[in-house]
Amino acid sequence: MSDVELQEKKVTKHRDIDAEHAGEGPKHALVDMSTIELKAEDLYDKAKVDLESIEIEDVFQLLQSTEGGLTEPEVRRRIDIFGPNKIETEEPNPILQFLSFMWNPLSWVMEGAAIVAIALSNGEGKPPDWQDFVGIVLLLLVNSTIGYVEERNAGNAVKALMDSLAPKAKCKRDGNWIEIESSDLVPGDVIAFKIGDIVPADCRLFDAINVSCDQASLTGESLPVNKKVGDQCFSGSTCKQGEAEGVVISTGANTFFGRAASLIGSDDDEIGHLQQVLSRIGLFCMTTIGVFIVLEILILYAGFRYNYRRGIDNILVLLIGGIPIAMPCVLSVTMAVGAQQLAKHKAIVTRITAIEELAGVDILCSDKTGTLTTNKLTIDIELVKLYSDWASVQDVILFAAYASRTENQDAIDGTIVGTLSDPALARKGIKLLDFKPFNPVDKRTEITYLEEATGKVKRVTKGMTSVIIDLCTRNKTTQQEDALEADVEEFANRGLRGLAVAFEDVPSGDKEGEGTGFELLGLLAIFDPPRHDTKETLDNAQALGVRVKMVTGDQLAIAKETGRRLGLGDRIYPSKILVEGQLPPGTPYKSLDEMILDVDGFAGVFPEHKYEIVKRLQGLGHLTAMTGDGANDAPALARANVGVAVEGSTDAARGAADIVLIEPGLSTIVEAIRQSRVIFGRMKNYAAYAAAITIRVVIGFSLLAFIWKNDFPPFMVLIIAFLNDGSIMTLSLDTVKPAYEPQHWDLTELFFCGSLYGLYQVASTVVFFAIIWETSFFEDTFGVMAFKTDVNAYELHMIIYLQVAILAQALIFVTRSQGFSWMERPSFALMGAFCLAQLISSIIAVYGDWGFTKVKGIEGGWVGIVWVWNIIWYFPMDFVKFFARWALKKIRGNKRPVAAADPSLSRTTSRAESMYSNRTSFLKRAQRKAGLGGKSGKVHVSSNELQKVASIQAHEAGRRLSRAA
Repeated sequence: MSDVELQEKKVTKHRDIDAEHAGEGPKHALVDMSTIELKAEDLYDKAKVDLESIEIEDVFQLLQSTEGGLTEPEVRRRIDIFGPNKIETEEPNPILQFLSFMWNPLSWVMEGAAIVAIALSNGEGKPPDWQDFVGIVLLLLVNSTIGYVEERNAGNAVKALMDSLAPKAKCKRDGNWIEIESSDLVPGDVIAFKIGDIVPADCRLFDAINVSCDQASLTGESLPVNKKVGDQCFSGSTCKQGEAEGVVISTGANTFFGRAASLIGSDDDEIGHLQQVLSRIGLFCMTTIGVFIVLEILILYAGFRYNYRRGIDNILVLLIGGIPIAMPCVLSVTMAVGAQQLAKHKAIVTRITAIEELAGVDILCSDKTGTLTTNKLTIDIELVKLYSDWASVQDVILFAAYASRTENQDAIDGTIVGTLSDPALARKGIKLLDFKPFNPVDKRTEITYLEEATGKVKRVTKGMTSVIIDLCTRNKTTQQEDALEADVEEFANRGLRGLAVAFEDVPSGDKEGEGTGFELLGLLAIFDPPRHDTKETLDNAQALGVRVKMVTGDQLAIAKETGRRLGLGDRIYPSKILVEGQLPPGTPYKSLDEMILDVDGFAGVFPEHKYEIVKRLQGLGHLTAMTGDGANDAPALARANVGVAVEGSTDAARGAADIVLIEPGLSTIVEAIRQSRVIFGRMKNYAAYAAAITIRVVIGFSLLAFIWKNDFPPFMVLIIAFLNDGSIMTLSLDTVKPAYEPQHWDLTELFFCGSLYGLYQVASTVVFFAIIWETSFFEDTFGVMAFKTDVNAYELHMIIYLQVAILAQALIFVTRSQGFSWMERPSFALMGAFCLAQLISSIIAVYGDWGFTKVKGIEGGWVGIVWVWNIIWYFPMDFVKFFARWALKKIRGNKRPVAAADPSLSRTTSRAESMYSNRTSFLKRAQRKAGLGGKSGKVHVSSNELQKVASIQAHEAGRRLSRAA
């Protein structure tokens, strides 16, 4: 828009808001403006000055700006003062991020084992245990590298998404209009926008021509809001009509959207739910190890009088083999791969642990406008009312289209023309003679046209029903007026907006000539329709055990009509119930919490109401997801266990959300829930496997030492860990059927089943060793080498290594299946990795002559015996699984477990968590100490102050917008 065009079109400039805002118009600042400095602390202090409501001249004076804009040097200075116009995110230092994968309880045990190998395994004329030390460190580095790469890739994908969504802005710098990134705007910048543009920052208009902005992302209202000189436009709203110039009054974290997004922060030391689960699993493993280390010290040193180095080697076996060191990495990779799979379904995960929590969500709170509905007004053809004998439904729509603009349309005109089979029909066969656009006074549009086929001049008008019926003089009857009134009331009760259409002939043929009198033709019903797939989506969500509640800022009648159309239900209540805390008369509910849990939704809500609803549902023990697209949804998105920003969301909503949808419609969230349960199933399968392996290694090798004084070499435990951990990573690609109910961590079941699996595998090794050592069965039957003189023969160590390695890894096929493991096909990746790992194990068993770790290659006969033995012991493991489930069910008295086996295991209520909270704390503290965090010039505001200011602004904005709508 050029300066000349603006000058020609200017109608008003530097005037108060019109009579609609009389008594509420802009005021002068109530303080001496010379005392206000150009800094965030002064400009955003509402006690000193309110840039949103004071005179526009005062705004320019306070911001030290003019309509000619700022100079480039001044912009650079203000960038240092106010920071960029975007929501800042902390970029972790890569080195510290890598080291953080070694900063968790499970890694601490392995790091302790490394210290034992290098420092305590010393003396008696022998060097330190360098082989085990190097192996342990290498295992730690491999796991950390895999986890770091996966997490870094996920972070880069999210950053790329956010960068691709960065909007542009038209800004005047040094007196010239230029296009810049919206992040480069500063307070005092002069910006311009027109129809179709997104407002790049909070601004005050000093020039407005027919401006209408869609602020559904702020208020939840379906209809655009008219804007005039002096009005404030909010960052993220969309210009639906006209063009304007304004001065930027706030950017970044200080915009309305920014304040909402800033509420998503959490305490450094808040513990995430997955971290709690891992801590419990880690505690289980460490307790088991600790008990048997004490027993080994008592039995091996005190009982058997082992020398120092021999006992240390046995303790190292427990430390290395008993800790599922790969667990953080496997779970991280599983979720990272899951995040990539979700991305294929158009869902970008911005907080990786949200996948685990999404699997357990049982209530989905959904915004209406733009989420359940299209946020595009539509004519309901089935509800068109006719009041004339000669006009059909299609005639009424066509006449309404005649009386609509075909260019530079407002929302209503665009809706009507878009209803036609071909928009060109709005002008086909007619010649436009005169057109009167909609204005707030007449509240209607009118067209006078020449019908080319007949050469007759005709006139059509459409608009507010009360205005149109007053214009009508031809064929108007009392019955017709009563019918119109009844239809309008019906529409209002259903939340539909009525638009009347009338027609007259102009016999004189003069566009200014008198007509024969308007005749009422029909009444159109305008509404924001549900998305085509929303009904099916809601049904699918219900089938997955997820209940959907509508939480919208729109009117109660509109919300109820939408609920009825979707089959969601119309038990929807106004938000004042949440504010007053009083139950409506005649309700069957005993408390507000009971009502919130049972009803289908709430209407007319503000951001704090959505936040409160989510908080109360969480307090009742429900895992809650919230979907939305605007700044008004951001606090609730942040509070929810899983916040989902739908396609087309604002920066504030995307910043607060855990999952960002990049495809229209809500169906993606159902697919995300289904996929999250697949991913959760993989994690649960591995957790049960890890607990079983701890029992298997710790108790198994301890019994070998206690019964036969067999000292298994620690280095071979490392080999088992390397091969098993490497192949088990493919579990992230395993085929798992999604559960049809919300998934939760049942640690009692996990530890009980894992212990039985582990004890069964211990029995397989102990019995196998007993037959080898105490009998001559294998030698007599198969003619293989006998071991009768040395219980610590190098070949015997290798036999036990191979037996443990094969059967231990085969356990994953049992834990991953619900029925018989051989009937549920694993993924090709998992099966291939298992075969490769066991091929390597078998090759090592035959050719591994490693004297330093006390093993020696065995003959092929023993390899065959081990494989057959393990196959025989493998199949009954399914019955162990069935028995464990049956026994647990009996113990619990046939009662289904609650959300978690341990009631103290609570879900997180804040989004700002990494996979481990202690990793998060470690990173942030380390960055602060190293001087790597923070940036000068940023605006820092406490969360309490942000919440207070955001609530004030939300209330004030809502009051103004409802008045202007």
